[in-house]
Amino acid sequence: MAERHVSLPDITAARTLLQGRLHRTPLLSSRTAAKAIWVSTGVEIADGRLHLKAEHLQKTGSFKPRGALAVLASLTADERARGIITISAGNAAQGYAWAGAATGVDVTVVMPVAAVRSKLEATLAYGAEVVLHGTHIGESMERMEQLRDERGLVYISPFDHPAFIAGTGSIGLEILEDLPDVDVVVSPIGGGGLISGVAAALKESRPGVRVYGVEPERANAMSLALAAGRVVRIGPVSVADGLLAPFAGEWTLAMTQRYVDDVILVDDPTILGGVRFAAERLKQVVEPAGAAALGALLYGLVPLRPGDCVATILSGGNIDVSRLGELVQGAAPMPTA
Repeated sequence: MAERHVSLPDITAARTLLQGRLHRTPLLSSRTAAKAIWVSTGVEIADGRLHLKAEHLQKTGSFKPRGALAVLASLTADERARGIITISAGNAAQGYAWAGAATGVDVTVVMPVAAVRSKLEATLAYGAEVVLHGTHIGESMERMEQLRDERGLVYISPFDHPAFIAGTGSIGLEILEDLPDVDVVVSPIGGGGLISGVAAALKESRPGVRVYGVEPERANAMSLALAAGRVVRIGPVSVADGLLAPFAGEWTLAMTQRYVDDVILVDDPTILGGVRFAAERLKQVVEPAGAAALGALLYGLVPLRPGDCVATILSGGNIDVSRLGELVQGAAPMPTA
């Protein structure tokens, strides 16, 4: 079997493809976040600032279009003509729907019945066909396979594709350009498409950078796959709907094994603590999946060394605003000095 590996030249080529078609998202910084980390850990990070890659400000409100556009650009003429189908709780749905509209490829997405309404409506607005099925992504997967076979569509994983990984790697390259002295980068993990590309870009450019992934405790498909050395199916449960992958991918598992230093598990109150902090102190609206890595840092769960230059990824901002108050109420109390 061929090695599952996305290289730095693959990522560089994907970035060239994406330039001018997507936002180059800003790298924000926060002294207040750095102070919170010091309270939690006793560690003072470089320049007294935490740096935050603002992928929630990307087109469609998450990092997903980077991977989706790279995937659709890699299709053959026959595959483009047939159209694609994927599954998603919401962010990949929007990413592929937007990319399909941008490239003239028909997109069908199977989403769980309980998908966040704003994510569903945005996916439809970008022009995709949406099929609602199942109480979770696992059941949606079964329906997707039926539709794929019935219609002759091309299945594209929402995260486990080499071109998708190459596309997300562009985030790592941008972090290095904006923060060349970075020591630590922290990323959320759902199926692993984001961290795979980011970690490869960082490690192949600067091997000394430490990369940590953050998963919900009860949506820990990557942690289980790393422990077993193979893909493990789970029934994920978390407030972070964007991280509810029922399994890690073959590609993303191989890339995480190769490039990621460790994966850290967090509970939902910690994730919601990241949501609350982003809203109150950063003035940024970030969904639970997008705030998981921030929460892990704020509550002292990521191993840091004095003087580390630290960056984290705010991966998505597609929150159900009608539930924002409820979500913030579920946040863990912030540590105090």
